[in-house]
Amino acid sequence: MGKYRGWLIAILVLLMAATWVIVRTPARLGLDLRGGAQLTLQVQTTDKVPQITPQVLSAVQSVVQKRIDGLGVAEAVVQTAGDDKLLVQLPGVTDPEQAERILKGTAQLLFAPQKPGTEAQLQVERQIQAQLLLEQTQLLLEQSQNANNPEALADIEAKLAKNRESLAASQQAIANLFAPSELTGAMLQEAFASPVAPGSPNWNVIVRFDPQGAELFARLTKEIAGTGRSIGIFLDDRLISAPTVSAQYAETGIIGGNAEISGGFTAQTANDLAIQLQGGALPVPLEVVENRTVGASLGQDSIRDSLYAGVVGLVLVLVFMVAYYRLPGLIADIALVLYAIFTYAAFLLFGVTLTLPGIAGFILSIGMAVDANVLIFERTREELRLGKTLYRSVESGFDRAFASILDSNVTTLIACGALFALGTGFVRGFAVTLAIGIGVSMFTALTCSRSFLFYAISIPSLRKPTWFCPKLETLK
Repeated sequence: MGKYRGWLIAILVLLMAATWVIVRTPARLGLDLRGGAQLTLQVQTTDKVPQITPQVLSAVQSVVQKRIDGLGVAEAVVQTAGDDKLLVQLPGVTDPEQAERILKGTAQLLFAPQKPGTEAQLQVERQIQAQLLLEQTQLLLEQSQNANNPEALADIEAKLAKNRESLAASQQAIANLFAPSELTGAMLQEAFASPVAPGSPNWNVIVRFDPQGAELFARLTKEIAGTGRSIGIFLDDRLISAPTVSAQYAETGIIGGNAEISGGFTAQTANDLAIQLQGGALPVPLEVVENRTVGASLGQDSIRDSLYAGVVGLVLVLVFMVAYYRLPGLIADIALVLYAIFTYAAFLLFGVTLTLPGIAGFILSIGMAVDANVLIFERTREELRLGKTLYRSVESGFDRAFASILDSNVTTLIACGALFALGTGFVRGFAVTLAIGIGVSMFTALTCSRSFLFYAISIPSLRKPTWFCPKLETLK
């Protein structure tokens, strides 16, 4: 019994580790339990993309998913809805406006060299643009202050419309001062926000190009180094920064492929821009047709009732096992409780997000985990009826049932693999939780139940065949 004693110690250590994980790791809850933001995005056609095909929708979905990953939202769901819409669910997001701004932004980045002889004109145009932006800020403030005054509001909106036209003209005038370039955001490898100095409220965005982008950037900086002209950094056709390049780079340009975008960013706006750049440009524009904050939709009462139902179901399974299988049933119950603890700890360890359907599936899987034990105990009973000793019957029961348990679990794991590879959102999450449950179920059935049973029959007072097969004496 030495090896089973070793297994018992290992199981005890695992139990302590799982308990530690459960106590120390908070559960990650899904949208139905935690609340969050839900957006419906409609994909728009353009002159270049006159029709939304499944390929276009898939490309947009991929970019949106990358941007959500940049937000750090756990278990966000991005799925298609119809032929031209995406449904985005963001558990725990309390600022849906920020999510909307990031998800639908196009973030077209372009680096362009300034044309010779335009230095003075650029200064003038930038001053004009700064004045127009200041005027716009003032008009927006007046608009909010006069929301209940229709006459004043109409006058302000007219000024705003004129201001926007002037801004568009100014942006175009500035863009005309720069030459076309092949260096775009498509060549980015990395983008992240960084403070200008430790503790500074001003932030920059650091970008790193791929080899092709690094070569173009070096050529671009070499071209303008020491000339007094600047590199225009355009975001969505708007000049956000125009740095000059020192004459020391006139021979080689700035090599290494690193650049810094400055534009008076705050930590929030710099991080938003980095996420947009890192996620890539959208192939077509998006329109947000619905943006709403979702509360914990199911409520505490529903959660409590569902958990009660699950506990009652579990207790009935435990009682049935003891009533029908006697001592092996009691051991199976202990293994099932261990299964529940190990599986929940694994969910927390792997960062699985729990939704109410997921919790229901977890409770259901506890009932399903008893299947392996049933197979083992039925084989053991068959061996006892054939007249074998208790020890040999238990040993044969495990050996004969192993092939059936392995086959059923392997086929289910194959189905999990298919669901994870081809599914999205909740389907993939379900595949992961089911696969974890199957792995833990096999471990508890073949290791915990086996160790407990062999340890039990090593105790003389528990070594009674009728406790394993109640009608055995009648058969004899």
